[in-house]
Amino acid sequence: MSLSVAYNTARSSLQASQSQMAVVSRNTAGAADPSYSRKIGALTTTGGFARITVLRASDSALLSKMLETTSSAATQKALLEGLQKLSATIGDTELDQSPAARMGALNSALQLYANAPDNPDLAQAFVKAATEMATSLNDATSTVQAVRLEADGQIADSVARINDLLLKYEKANNQVMSGSALGADVSDAMDQRDSLIAQLSEEIGITIVPRAGNDVALYTDSGVPLFDRSPRTVTFSRTTVFGPAVTGADVLIDGIRVTGPGAPMPLNSGNIAGLTQLRDDVAVTYQGQLDEIARTLVEAFAEKDQTVPAKADRPGIFTYPGATGVPGAPAPTGLAGVLRVNSAINPSEGGRLELIRDGGINGADYTYNRAAGANAAFSGRLSGLVDAMSVQRPIDSGLGFGPQASLLSLASSSGSWLEATRQSAHQRVEYQTTLLGHASEALSNATDVNMDDETALMLQLEKSYSASAKLLSVIDQMLKTLLSVVG
Repeated sequence: MSLSVAYNTARSSLQASQSQMAVVSRNTAGAADPSYSRKIGALTTTGGFARITVLRASDSALLSKMLETTSSAATQKALLEGLQKLSATIGDTELDQSPAARMGALNSALQLYANAPDNPDLAQAFVKAATEMATSLNDATSTVQAVRLEADGQIADSVARINDLLLKYEKANNQVMSGSALGADVSDAMDQRDSLIAQLSEEIGITIVPRAGNDVALYTDSGVPLFDRSPRTVTFSRTTVFGPAVTGADVLIDGIRVTGPGAPMPLNSGNIAGLTQLRDDVAVTYQGQLDEIARTLVEAFAEKDQTVPAKADRPGIFTYPGATGVPGAPAPTGLAGVLRVNSAINPSEGGRLELIRDGGINGADYTYNRAAGANAAFSGRLSGLVDAMSVQRPIDSGLGFGPQASLLSLASSSGSWLEATRQSAHQRVEYQTTLLGHASEALSNATDVNMDDETALMLQLEKSYSASAKLLSVIDQMLKTLLSVVG
C-alpha cells in the first residue's frame, strides 16, 4: 500500500470516528428529553472514502400502540374526573346528605309524625326533612349542570389545542419532507413530529398513514382526515350556560360531525371522547334519575280528590313552579332542580302544618280529615303517605332500574348506579394506565438512549480515533523522512 493510500484511509477513518463521536455526544445530550429518539451513525463507503449517515431509531408498530393506549387512557381519565365531581352529590355517607339519605330521613320523620299526628313539633320536623329532601335534589341538579358546563369548556380547550398542534405539525412535517428531498439530516424534525402526534393523541384518537417523501398523514381513529398535506380545521361552539334541557354543541372536523348522536364517524377515544360521554351521556342519565326521583315524590305526596266524581290528582306536599297536575313518567327534564315543598304547609311562608295531616292543600275537595280542626288525632292521611313511600310505582324504564320502583329503592338505586359507574371508570383508568406504561416502556426500550451503551460506544470510538491519529502521525513521519532523503 502506498503512503498516499494509507494516508487517505487513516484520514477517512479519523473523520468517521469524529462523526460517530458527534452522534454519541448528541445522544448523550438528548437522553433526558422524552421526545428524543436515539440516533445511529451508519458508516458507508463511497469512492474509497468513509462517511456517516445519521439514522433514527424507530418502531412504527410500538408507536401506534403507544398512541392508541394514550388516547384510551385519556378517555377514561376525563370520564373519571367528571364522575368524581358528580359523586359530590352523594357525599360522605356518614353525613347523610345524599338524596337516598335524605329520602330515608324523610321516611323516618313521616313515620314519627304518623304515630303522633297531634304533635306540631313532629309536623315541623317533617317539613324540615321534606325541605332538605327537595334541597338535596336542587343542589344535585346544580352540580350535574356545573359538571356539564365544565366539560363543555374543556372540550373547547381541547379543540383549541388540537388546532394549535396541527399548525405546528404542518411546519414539522414540511421540514421533514423538504430535508428528505435534499438528503439532509431530518432526524430531529422527525422527533418533533412524533412528539406532536403523541400530544394530539391525548386529545383525539390518531391513526398514522405514511406517505411518499417521508410525509405522514393523520386520521382520527374513526377515519376522518385530520392532516393530509395540510391541517383540517376542528371547530366547536362553546355553550356558556347549561341547564337540564340544554344540549351541548358537537365537534366538527372539516365540517364533519365527530361527536353527538347521529355523528357519521364518531370519535372512539381521546380526551374529547371522554368529555363528550360525560357531558351528553353519563351526566344526562344521572340528571334523568334525579328528575324521576323528584317526579315520584310529587306523585307519592300528591292529594286525591275525596269527592265523587273525583277530579285529577294535584301536587300536594311537593310541588314545582307552574304545576297543574301530577306528571307521569318519564319526568319533565330538570324537575329535580325546581322541586320545592308547598308553601301551604310551611308556617315560615304563611302555611299551616295541619294540612299535612288533614289534606286540603288544593281546597276542600282534597281534604282527607272531614273533621279537620276537631280530630287532631287523625292519622289516615299520614299512614297513607308512609305506605306511598314504599309502594312499587311505574317509573321510566329507560333509567335501567326496571319498570317499577318505590321511592326509597329508586333513590338508593340511583346512588348505587353512580358509585358503580365511578368505580368502573376508576378500574378502566388503572387498566389503561398500566397498558400505557407497558407500551411506553416497550417504545422507550426500542428508541430511547441507553447511557451505558453510549458510554461503551464512545470508549470504542475514542480508541479507534486514537489509532487513526497514531497512524497519521507515523505516515507523516515517513513522508518527512522520504522527502528528506529525496531532497
